[in-house]
Amino acid sequence: MKPRPAAQQAHTPRADSHFAPAEAHISGQFGQTHSGFHLLERSDQALLWRLALIDSAKHSIDLQYYVWFGDTLGHLMMSRVIQAANRGVKVRILFDDLNTMLHDMTHVEMRDQLLSHIAKHPNIQIRVFNPWQDRSLIGRGLGMLGDFQRLNRRMHNKQMVADNRASIIGGRNLGDEYFGLNPAFNFHDLDVLGIGPVARQASQVFDRYWNSEWVEDIPKPATDNTTQAEIQNEVAALMHRIDNPSLLAIKAARMDWSKQIAELNKLLLPGQSVVHTDSPSRSADTKNHMPDAIRALMRSAKSELLITNAYIIPDANFMADLHELGSRDVKIRILTNSLASHDVPAVNSHYENWREPILATGAHLFELRPDAKMRRELAEIAPLQAEFVGLHAKGMVIDRQRSFIGSMNLDPRSEILNSEMGVIIDSASLSEKLAERMLQDMNGLNSWQVVQTAPGQLTWRSHDGELTQQPARNLMQRLENFIFKIFPKDLY
Repeated sequence: MKPRPAAQQAHTPRADSHFAPAEAHISGQFGQTHSGFHLLERSDQALLWRLALIDSAKHSIDLQYYVWFGDTLGHLMMSRVIQAANRGVKVRILFDDLNTMLHDMTHVEMRDQLLSHIAKHPNIQIRVFNPWQDRSLIGRGLGMLGDFQRLNRRMHNKQMVADNRASIIGGRNLGDEYFGLNPAFNFHDLDVLGIGPVARQASQVFDRYWNSEWVEDIPKPATDNTTQAEIQNEVAALMHRIDNPSLLAIKAARMDWSKQIAELNKLLLPGQSVVHTDSPSRSADTKNHMPDAIRALMRSAKSELLITNAYIIPDANFMADLHELGSRDVKIRILTNSLASHDVPAVNSHYENWREPILATGAHLFELRPDAKMRRELAEIAPLQAEFVGLHAKGMVIDRQRSFIGSMNLDPRSEILNSEMGVIIDSASLSEKLAERMLQDMNGLNSWQVVQTAPGQLTWRSHDGELTQQPARNLMQRLENFIFKIFPKDLY
């Protein structure tokens, strides 16, 4: 076994951080246990606030992501992180080894080389979660066959923390489609910006993973004769790959966010938080923590439960909770993807037979339209107009008082296999705002309501009429939906 590096902890928050005044404003008004929160529903705002945290950090930046693609968004984020390191900010990057590519999907070794070069920066550390030992594409495939149980556990967490005072937690990975920049399709997603104690809670999660035995330094290529000058040119080239017309207003170089940060007091909503996560390690005698936290939150509802979740494949516990809530006359509304809005038809293959049982609990069920009206406002950055919009958000609102925002889907992979994280926020003002967004997403301009009109007969109702067959974008989607029924639901 490789010797483990010494454990590291997040930087102690300092008074000179650009985010300290906003934190002081919240704690001065509401107490030391309160943080300030701002929902990041719009793709452009989710991008801008990430850049604001990176550009404004003085001391430290921690980033933990399941996906970091080598596209426009990925290069923009990495270039800004490098610029932060150049001015002395200590940067730790932790990502999952499955999907993260700063080159294309067939060149894992090229990705490793680029990242190992970036990690030579004295202020940047890069680690990977649960890595493949053979770094070649063929080796990764063979590794999955020979070590499936270990490699099938992936780190699905998504968070960043600046100066241990400001955090962003939610559902967005780092890639074009999560920020309205993909011409093929984009996601309607959800994050929350938090200033205050919530950032320290998020940092504790980061440290727990960073120091885990499941995490290793980015592998170094076996042979690498790259000179320091070539490394500098390679890293500098990242800044010139930002060619999306929707980003014309975004400069390649660091921007001044002092005005936006000074105005945070007008945006932040007060609340108390608990950041939850699963253990980074997994063994036969342990189980994930997140499902229990989510179930307890659901069961606490007294009058209303709102759920937005991209991928739903219920289990017996989830269905029992819905029945119990329904028996207490709790009004339940659920929004998920339709087949037509899905980016993963395989999930729909295992979800579709649950529509009638969900409706039988008394819940109201809605499925996103691929042409949802809200996509122009929320899921895309003008002038781009993608072919369709899909749902990627994972959120809940309980009694307009408490909210959950995080990475966890309601499916077997999230419940059993992946590690997940999310934040439960006790805040009437934030919950009311999130509930308003969810209800707008469920209206007929954005979604179909699924209703049962007779035994075995479902109807999809929206502003433009009714359908008696589940909507799909094309015939190929229907074919994929049929084929994937034969594969185990745990894979998705």
